[in-house]
Amino acid sequence: MTRRILVADDHPMFRDAICLVIVRIFPEANIVEAGTLAAATAELEREARTDLVLLDLNMPGMQGFAGLIYLCAQFPGVPIAIISANEEPPVIRCAIRAGASGYIPKSVPLEVMCAALHTLLDGKVWVPAGVNTGAHAAPDDEDATARIARLTPQQTRVLMMLSDGMINKQIAYELGVSEGTVKAHVSAILQKLGVISRTQAVILARQLAEQADAPQEMIRRAINGP
Repeated sequence: MTRRILVADDHPMFRDAICLVIVRIFPEANIVEAGTLAAATAELEREARTDLVLLDLNMPGMQGFAGLIYLCAQFPGVPIAIISANEEPPVIRCAIRAGASGYIPKSVPLEVMCAALHTLLDGKVWVPAGVNTGAHAAPDDEDATARIARLTPQQTRVLMMLSDGMINKQIAYELGVSEGTVKAHVSAILQKLGVISRTQAVILARQLAEQADAPQEMIRRAINGP
């Protein structure tokens, strides 16, 4: 059986390493690659029958958990597992609550990576040993994840664009809709997030995005230099 696996990571070295592991385990696999959230979305729109997505939390466009929530809502039938340099249990728990099918730290040994991929492709959840996904995250983090997860895929995209500093006119152009439609989305976003302003909505989204940033940035600097 040919499996289609999407590897979405913006660093070519990590993508190559992950692809080599996949080929070693599943020589017949059809591996596709993406380096941004937009490219990953385009690949899934092009071929919805994808057996597994391995998704980096920190590649361009992701904004941490917002990108994960968007993909899970837009493609509910596709298992999406995070593969990340961040190994903090609260981050792993938030990823699972946001809809991820699993969470693989980039530091795991080859045999663990193989076991994780087999488990995920069998339709099961995989997280590192010792991580209790049922444990409570910090209340603010848990609440922010739950509130953003209420948004529709289009509302999540609008929130991400707001976080990028885009105004309604720019968002309308990017999405191919009217400014009135964007205003309606923003109103719905504020209501679902329980906030009263665009600024508060952006702050909430950035709180989740910042959770996953620091460890990944340290690795990038080690590879690329300051």
